[in-house]
Amino acid sequence: MKAIVFDQLGAADSVLQLVDRDIPEPGPGEVRIRVVVSGVNPTDWKARTGLYGGDVVESVPNQDGAGVVDAVGPDVDGLAVGDRVWVTLAAFGRPLSGTAQEYTVIPAERAFPLADDASFDLGASIGIPAITAHRALTVAEGGPARLSPGALDGKVILVAGGAGAVGHAAIQLARWASATVIATTSPTKTEYASVAGAHHVVNYRDEDAATQIRKFAPEGVDLIVEVAAGANNELDLAVLRPRGTIAIYANDGDQPFAIDIRANMGLNSRYQFVLLYSVGWEFIAAAAEDINAAIAAGAVPVGEAAGLPLHHFTLDQTVQAHQSVESGATGKVLISLTSS
Repeated sequence: MKAIVFDQLGAADSVLQLVDRDIPEPGPGEVRIRVVVSGVNPTDWKARTGLYGGDVVESVPNQDGAGVVDAVGPDVDGLAVGDRVWVTLAAFGRPLSGTAQEYTVIPAERAFPLADDASFDLGASIGIPAITAHRALTVAEGGPARLSPGALDGKVILVAGGAGAVGHAAIQLARWASATVIATTSPTKTEYASVAGAHHVVNYRDEDAATQIRKFAPEGVDLIVEVAAGANNELDLAVLRPRGTIAIYANDGDQPFAIDIRANMGLNSRYQFVLLYSVGWEFIAAAAEDINAAIAAGAVPVGEAAGLPLHHFTLDQTVQAHQSVESGATGKVLISLTSS
């Protein structure tokens, strides 16, 4: 089978290689997936360049994907050959199980049913972005631990970076759960957040951004889904309501993040950091169940018309796919391995 591998850290065009590998066999508790579409996330290029540290071992990149169960190992319940699935964290602790290959073997718990009427593109797009968004939306004190219609009724959610993959999913899931959704974007990306479902979109670069947000949320926002903690710290504290929560899943731009103790004490605010690798599998499984309910409701579409443009590459174009994500492409980068 064809696969992309790297055995050293560095730039995509220096370390990623297209090779032939034997098709792996599933062991106990494992399933083999024929990958149809592989999704590329920022975590994939960050791991490949060594930003996470750790030992260098031969690896297949990409944590997310969608495809068809091709073989089932012993002691697997709930999945059968021919099932359509989406997968996430495929390579976590399993360097050769990434989705940038024609077949991958993963623990069965990392594969989730993909509805017959849902595209493989959608399946490969949700994974890390949607589960991250789900976690961020369910960490507030007194807030819901699960999402469903009505779960966030009466809540005002601010989604920073509403044009990104996580921001897009956060807008959709919050809207599905009945929240009022405000998003911030750059001035050239407001339409993406708007068509994703945000009720209000604010240019975060405006000097009066906080005033604009407060116009829509006079008492402050209940929860902020934050992609750039350092850059947005002042704005966040200016619009957060007392006892509000800031869920931080990234620090885009790498600006220093310093906690303003006096301001946060005055707000009785709560910070929650979000990283799926250590969040605990029970939270991932619960999020996947809710996300599948949202898929069934048609609440989490992808594509240009839904505010998340899709950029397609082939397996032999994985270098370009990684470079696209690394350079900050707006939308979702996907690698198509087969047409069916």
